[in-house]
Amino acid sequence: MTPPRPVRVIEGARLSDLSPVALVAANEPVVLRGIAADWPLVAAGRAGPAAAIAYLKQFDGGRPIVGYTGDPAIGGRFFYRDDWSGLNFDAGRIGLCAYLDRIERHLDDPESPAFYIGSTDLDAYLPGLRTDNDLSLPPLSSGAAPPLASIWIGNRTVAATHYDMSNNLAVCVVGRRRFTLFPPDQVAKLYPGPLEPTPGGQVVSMVDLRAPDLDRHPRFAEALAHAQVADLEPGDVLFYPALWWHNVEALASFNVLMNYWWNDVPAFVDSPMTTLLHALLSLRERPAAERAAWAAMFDHYVWSGGDGARAHLPMAIHGDLAPLDEPAARRLRARLLQRLNR
Repeated sequence: MTPPRPVRVIEGARLSDLSPVALVAANEPVVLRGIAADWPLVAAGRAGPAAAIAYLKQFDGGRPIVGYTGDPAIGGRFFYRDDWSGLNFDAGRIGLCAYLDRIERHLDDPESPAFYIGSTDLDAYLPGLRTDNDLSLPPLSSGAAPPLASIWIGNRTVAATHYDMSNNLAVCVVGRRRFTLFPPDQVAKLYPGPLEPTPGGQVVSMVDLRAPDLDRHPRFAEALAHAQVADLEPGDVLFYPALWWHNVEALASFNVLMNYWWNDVPAFVDSPMTTLLHALLSLRERPAAERAAWAAMFDHYVWSGGDGARAHLPMAIHGDLAPLDEPAARRLRARLLQRLNR
């Protein structure tokens, strides 16, 4: 199999150089080496896991987090059980300090359970942490929701290959992380799993990147030929665009990652996943010729960006074809709900 090529690296970048708009426009992953190297949490991590854990405990906001715990036999990979009867880990609400204590007790244990705190809202659960540990991103376009800042904490774990619907800036704060990334057009060669249940809220690839079974998943070899890999040290930042698939390995005995998700679209724009689910209901079972005809309709009305569908019409009769704003979004949503509830 062709090994992944390295993600492009920019050395010597500064926070003031960060432009989310420019990153998205480039439409490829990039590593910004050492851009968060002076964060206090990065410094604590360099002093050792115990120092990083002590630093994090200062910001426990008192709200229970969700801790994911897997048996040592899963090798840190949060996935499905071998018999597909469910997920191969347990999830439960627990205090942040208590869960960090669990992780700390097993730091030197070669047969440690897999411990993982995933996608936890920083401002809600660790208030104050961002005061001295933050990228301070410039504003997005008018009307766009601000980036969502989250934290991920654990020991040696693997997040199975999945995608996010938002652009992502991922900051390796403590420990080391390896991201293996695949462009969106490789989706069929990654053998996606069920829409639900999923290990972490998003569809995951059925292929174990550590030991691909090419007899079962032969097209994965081609996906790997299009892959890129990023090895992150503390202070490094990885950007990757929305819908890029990524496998994430946490490689140290204690690891912390902070990330910023955003979509530079107005906040009233709905999730495309809603459209996909409705398409499963309304389009997938139709004859092939009808599906092809609807593909042409979507090309005209949606993928074109809308200009081609309205350019020949007087503005007075654009109606639903006009550029979307918040009142129009509310009207469309109401009509959709009315149709779905027939």
